[in-house]
Amino acid sequence: MGIFTTTLSQMAFLFSLILVGYLLAKYKIVPQNASVVLSKLENTLFIPCLVAGTFIQNFTVERISEAKELMLVSIVLCVVAIPVGILLSKLFGKDRYTRNIYTYGLVFSNFGFMGNAVVSAVFPEIFFEYILFTLPFWTAIYLWGVPVLLIADAGEKQTLLTRAKAFVNPMFIGMVIGMILGLSGLHIPVWVNSLVTSLGNCMSPIAMLLTGITVSFISLKKTFTNGYIYLASLLRLVALPLVFAALMRFIPMTETARICSLCFLSMPLGLNTIVVPGAYGRDTSVAAGMAIISHLLSCITIPLMFLFL
Repeated sequence: MGIFTTTLSQMAFLFSLILVGYLLAKYKIVPQNASVVLSKLENTLFIPCLVAGTFIQNFTVERISEAKELMLVSIVLCVVAIPVGILLSKLFGKDRYTRNIYTYGLVFSNFGFMGNAVVSAVFPEIFFEYILFTLPFWTAIYLWGVPVLLIADAGEKQTLLTRAKAFVNPMFIGMVIGMILGLSGLHIPVWVNSLVTSLGNCMSPIAMLLTGITVSFISLKKTFTNGYIYLASLLRLVALPLVFAALMRFIPMTETARICSLCFLSMPLGLNTIVVPGAYGRDTSVAAGMAIISHLLSCITIPLMFLFL
């Protein structure tokens, strides 16, 4: 029960931050563009610092050699997840744009904001491995998820070169800097290390506040009466982790790979389905509904998945 209570406590903490963000936006205590500001801080400062600090401390030849099997499991899971998500999306109507939203949510969980927060709190000893584990999924997001599912139907076609340029982002830059400093063993001044660590620690609470602010702009009545949203949330939070657990009995893998896979599969539906189409003026009501319902349910399902699996 230790893992259940630890995870439940962490989920209660994270959900409280989501609720605070929701109330701050709902009662207009923060300005309307607060989500834009917080999103920029997350993506250009807090997440890069978190990733850089993690790699500085852990990116050694020994840790890399131990991660070969982990990366193989991640790549296989990514390759399997894409066709499964496309197939399951056929359950959610014929409209192509809506199906793309569901496809993205079923393939890519909120393994970034929520995943980083949960893993760093519940499994801090494998947080570095979890970052490595998610790299193939970030690659799939940049090359296929965002440009093909979320942008293409918004009227903007992206070339392969444009997709490749997406890799040159703050998180990737932070990772490269962390790799160089980690492998080289260069001495970093104490104040620089403290600065990077402090900024990285801001990632989780700000991410949860951002989630609450984002979902505050949707119609709760419309959201809570949409049966498709519940179906997608249950597939994401319960069905996919349980299927993986069943298959895991026949596929040998390390404990670290098993935990990283479970963490990825157990996370709620991501927020990119709101942020990216919203930037192109598309309807984000379904995506926002998926976010709020799945995040609410995840407060219970994530501790249960960790307890039973």
